Amino acid sequence: MKFIEFGIGNTWLVRTETELADGTEYEEKGIVGPIQFHSAYIRVWIWKTVLIFDLKEGIKLKKKNRNEFKVIFGIVSKD
Repeated sequence: MKFIEFGIGNTWLVRTETELADGTEYEEKGIVGPIQFHSAYIRVWIWKTVLIFDLKEGIKLKKKNRNEFKVIFGIVSKD
């Protein structure tokens, strides 16, 4: 699965994060294709709280262990 993200708080303003079947993941600068649209989301991360608005999964609230500030628009792509 790929996550193409646009916004502030990540390593790059535009990045692609790829999750492999074994659970490992890596990120690359820019948009890496091919893209097969699955869903879209907005993620707002303020300190240890993450609010996610996802087209497929609805609204989710998560707690994290580290403090961050991120505002991200993302597209989920299935490989």
